[in-house]
Amino acid sequence: MSLEVQPIQPRALDANLGLLQSGFWAAFRGELGWQPLAFRCRYRQLEFALSVLVRPLPGGLRLAYVPHGPEVSAPLEGAQEFLGELGGALAGRLPRCLFLRYDLPWGREGEGALPPPLEPGRLVRAPMDIQPASTVVLDLEGSEETILDGMKPKTRYNIRLAERRGVEVAEGSPEELADWYALYRETAARDRITLHSERYYRRLFALAGEYGPGAPELRLLLARHQGELLGGIVVAMRGERAWYLYGASSTRGRNLMFTYALQWRAIRLARERGCRLYDLFGIPPGDDPGHPMHGLWRFKTGFGGRILNRLGCWDLPLAGLLYSGYRGAESLRAWYYRRHRKRR
Repeated sequence: MSLEVQPIQPRALDANLGLLQSGFWAAFRGELGWQPLAFRCRYRQLEFALSVLVRPLPGGLRLAYVPHGPEVSAPLEGAQEFLGELGGALAGRLPRCLFLRYDLPWGREGEGALPPPLEPGRLVRAPMDIQPASTVVLDLEGSEETILDGMKPKTRYNIRLAERRGVEVAEGSPEELADWYALYRETAARDRITLHSERYYRRLFALAGEYGPGAPELRLLLARHQGELLGGIVVAMRGERAWYLYGASSTRGRNLMFTYALQWRAIRLARERGCRLYDLFGIPPGDDPGHPMHGLWRFKTGFGGRILNRLGCWDLPLAGLLYSGYRGAESLRAWYYRRHRKRR
């Protein structure tokens, strides 16, 4: 076998890895019932670190998940062979796992430039993606004016309109998480999205303060008008990258364009912190007016940047018929969810 894996401590994961492959994220998920594992891998001339999260299932079984990994410089030719060998090398260290699910970070750039599926092989397309496969990534290396010039005219107009109408954006304190979460619950009910408990977000901020080197900077940005809280977002900054993670907004004051003011403040903050890239973290796969999240597409693509369409989730089955049964149940769940959203 040309691929070797060596267990390491999750804290030893490379500092330049993305947020979901970081030791911090592994530790956070470890507090939520996942078992964090980490490996140093070598494939031919390629060396990389890999975070794997393992979750228990009923009956003493488990599943293994690789969030946005492996992080290699570019999609490899023969990706099926590479990922199959990697999974084979890891399988002995993943007892009772039904499958290993890769949430692949590789893809193509450009609107509508969806990557071709992996060639036939041991890996099969997962019934559903965990993280959004498509996103918008902004380059922050230019001046503020250059970044504004790269936006769509309507987005620039709305940013300035929010300022003229007196929207104020400031960094929130941990004590204000409760107010933000109340708005987040309102947003989740309105858009029918799943959210975690308030404790989840409180612990995320607390661990970022406790973890030490390798933790992201987390910021809660809150938008107010005449003292009334209208919206807020959570932004993570780590190394040269920043991510928009969570957003909450009121139905009140939409004409004030406070959501644009929030993102513009986040972009400027990330740039001030030395980040080169700002990931808006999730859009629909295309400009489809019939898609239930088309408004999100219009909003996020309005900030310019480049559209990245990733390959999404692919499974390496490790338990034959048991995996087939789990896949069938997950496919049914995914179908119901898509049908439910379509009916909306």
